Amino acid sequence: MFQPLSYHCAGPSPYCVLCYFHCLQERTVTGSDDWIGEQGNPMGRTGMISRGLLGKWGPNHAADPIVTRWKRDGGGKVIHKLSGKPILQFIAIERKDSKQWAIPGGMVDAGEQLSATLKREFGEEALNSLKLPGPEKVLMRKQFRTIFSKENAVKIYVGYVDDPRNTDNAWMETQAVNFHDDAGDSVGDLNLHAGDDAGDVQWFDIDQNLQLYASHTHFLKSVVELRDAHW
Repeated sequence: MFQPLSYHCAGPSPYCVLCYFHCLQERTVTGSDDWIGEQGNPMGRTGMISRGLLGKWGPNHAADPIVTRWKRDGGGKVIHKLSGKPILQFIAIERKDSKQWAIPGGMVDAGEQLSATLKREFGEEALNSLKLPGPEKVLMRKQFRTIFSKENAVKIYVGYVDDPRNTDNAWMETQAVNFHDDAGDSVGDLNLHAGDDAGDVQWFDIDQNLQLYASHTHFLKSVVELRDAHW
């Protein structure tokens, strides 16, 4: 008589169909998440199980560099007529996947320092650094020493992100860091050119009408409050 092969998976595995259906069965029959141990979304159920579009089970760590300057006209700061406060600008990229505008940023590679991720992701998405010739890369690194200096970094947010890719078993966590050029000289020299996951890149005025990807508008509101700028 035919005996079906027994199969055991040490999962959860993003490539294992049995893991997927085991998760369905566990939740349908018992409502339990015990089989995934500590990998349950800390904000609760999302309606989606497994790893989805994310690279890892559990937290997926990202870094978001918020590069800002004051909007200027003839050298002076532009003051908003209603709020009476100066207007901040930030470098925004248009994501290729969702066509939404966003803060540049991306995943922290294994063993990578946060400071390295912030510079790498900004360079790849806002300056097309992956395709820059050697001399231009040298210039970019020189500019980054000023713009992304440790003294210039202000941590805006650390933690869970309300990202559309989140599932019950995988979710985004980020560190958003503001790098502000008060005079505007350093960032003004950047040759913006979209690359990697970005389809476009621009300077945007910051205000409450911005509609950005995921939690990015909330990050910018924190920057505005920090800089006492128009919102």
